[in-house]
Amino acid sequence: MVGALKMKSWLKTHFAYLPSRNSFIIIAADVVLIATAYIGAFLLRLNFDINYPSVLYSIKHTIFLVILIKMFLFYFFNMYRGMWRYTGIVDLINLLKAATISSLLITFAIFQMRVFSPRSIVIIDWCLTVILIGGLRLFIRWYYWHSSLNGDRSSSTWSQLFSSIKRNPRAKKLLIVGAGDAGERILRGIRVNSKMNYEPIGFLDDDPRKVKKLLHGIPVLGDTTVLPEVALRYDVDEVLIAIPFATHKKMRQIVEDCKKAGVDFKIVPTLTEIIDGKISINSVREVAYRDLLGREPVKLDEKRIVNTLVGKSILVTGAAGSIGSELCRQIARFKPERLVLYERAESPLYDLELELKHHFPDLLTIPVLGDVQNTEELFKTFSSYHPHVVFHAAAYKHVPMMERHPWEAVKNNIGGTRNLLQISDRFRIERFVLVSTDKAVNPSSVMGATKKVAEQLVQLYASRTKSRTKYMVVRFGNVLGSVGSVVPLFRKQIRQGGPVTVTHPEITRYFMSIPEACQLILQAGAMGSGGEIFVLNMGKPIKILDIAEDVIRLSGFEPYEDIEIEFIGLRPGEKLHEELVGSDEEVIVSDHEKIFVIKGNGQKLETMEEEIDKILAVCSLQDAGRIREHLKRLTFFTYKPDISLVTENGPEEDKDYKVAN
Repeated sequence: MVGALKMKSWLKTHFAYLPSRNSFIIIAADVVLIATAYIGAFLLRLNFDINYPSVLYSIKHTIFLVILIKMFLFYFFNMYRGMWRYTGIVDLINLLKAATISSLLITFAIFQMRVFSPRSIVIIDWCLTVILIGGLRLFIRWYYWHSSLNGDRSSSTWSQLFSSIKRNPRAKKLLIVGAGDAGERILRGIRVNSKMNYEPIGFLDDDPRKVKKLLHGIPVLGDTTVLPEVALRYDVDEVLIAIPFATHKKMRQIVEDCKKAGVDFKIVPTLTEIIDGKISINSVREVAYRDLLGREPVKLDEKRIVNTLVGKSILVTGAAGSIGSELCRQIARFKPERLVLYERAESPLYDLELELKHHFPDLLTIPVLGDVQNTEELFKTFSSYHPHVVFHAAAYKHVPMMERHPWEAVKNNIGGTRNLLQISDRFRIERFVLVSTDKAVNPSSVMGATKKVAEQLVQLYASRTKSRTKYMVVRFGNVLGSVGSVVPLFRKQIRQGGPVTVTHPEITRYFMSIPEACQLILQAGAMGSGGEIFVLNMGKPIKILDIAEDVIRLSGFEPYEDIEIEFIGLRPGEKLHEELVGSDEEVIVSDHEKIFVIKGNGQKLETMEEEIDKILAVCSLQDAGRIREHLKRLTFFTYKPDISLVTENGPEEDKDYKVAN
């Protein structure tokens, strides 16, 4: 017994893999098939007449050598480590390699032994080996696939294996839009997973070369324009959109056609969701408004980002917020030395820590329950973890709420930012990135004004020649799905039966997805040399009314018929239209297509620090009128836009905005 254990230990040391019990069954079958192929080669070569002494002598003295050589090479090429039910191209390539090299070795051995063996025997033997060994593995895969279609494998009999495949009458008839990589993977996922209760009946694809072709036996029935007709003809139960990066126009067309046909529809996850580990290619989800947004995937210059983040200590404030949490997920992919999560909300911070530890177990994640208004906590955090890069995403963002509590907006958005800038300068960090908003441009609200002052503070610190820190600002508009975003509000109102409330029929906003915004924040942070305000290309502004109508339709209702839309008027501090660039700011095209650079030429108060001290002192009195007066002195200027580079709309009409009194 002890000797057997020692032998097993020795084998584990010298061989990476010991075959399992099932593998020994396959090995035994391979031995039989190798012998069959070798004898069969002689039979085929000699017209099934091998009753000659020289032939029998040759087979008798070489067959065990042939088996030994082939089995060794099969093992060497990992042919007994595969999962039989998933036999694929890689396994076939390994078989071809093993069979070819073994045939060469067998030829050399037979030549040395000088036994009777025509040269064509080796070629025929190679062909039979590939056919028999490969056929066995394909049969095993087919067996498992067939069993998954018929339920429990144990209930399948050998007679069932050779019977026709019966469709599950409860399976949904599925039409897949997109016969590309995503569609093909979805089809394979459905076939190997009996829990996905679907019967694919066909594909639709706009590539004319694919129409009428077969993909794993399933036909491409036409292009996407025939979706309603195909859905009716084949009694389709559900449509799966397998075009992860379809344009918003194409997406809208497909969704409208599905609604016309009266069929349910879902979508394959995007590449970003798959990379982030949130979902797999075989998963599907409901079509969300972000799918109709139609923004192209971000192309990152990862080399720059790697140099900024890899092996560095990174601190993110507001880490558990909408932007902060996604920033942490994106940063974690670049393997920093440590990631410090600075957040004052206890439960979201705990949830984020658990999530990051699950998806990035090798990352040192440090949660810090702290407030940017607390200078002592900031000093302790910087002293303990010495961050190289700071992403400052902590801020109050709700416009009407900050109109009611302007002192809180000032203390958090201005005072907190200054605290963080001072401590960053003291510890001489490498980079400081402020996450800002389009509401800081010519602000009409307390929230926007405080973010404008925060931007000016960052530029003030960047202008100090003695500082080694590169300070920069990243400014963008609304993000879909963030706290306070209109889409979650609309969905909640729809679940309650309506009405959906919109402030004004003409109100517009810029939108992008949270992952896209965070990717561009990382890119801009890596590009900056100090003092820049980076503006993300938000595309064209979108009418909130259009969003409301789209979300209602995505929820399976018709606007104004099933769900009413009610206009409630602009709230305090809200603009009808937001802007991304001020009149005193010069727009420069950067070397990234989705990022623009602003060089600020506007007013910079020499007494800014003193003014901030004064406004913070007034905050303790909670005097809203005096706070607004101070904000007006800090941010007031005339607005003359030139934003054609950023919005893709061309210049807009000149307007004058002032901070609300």
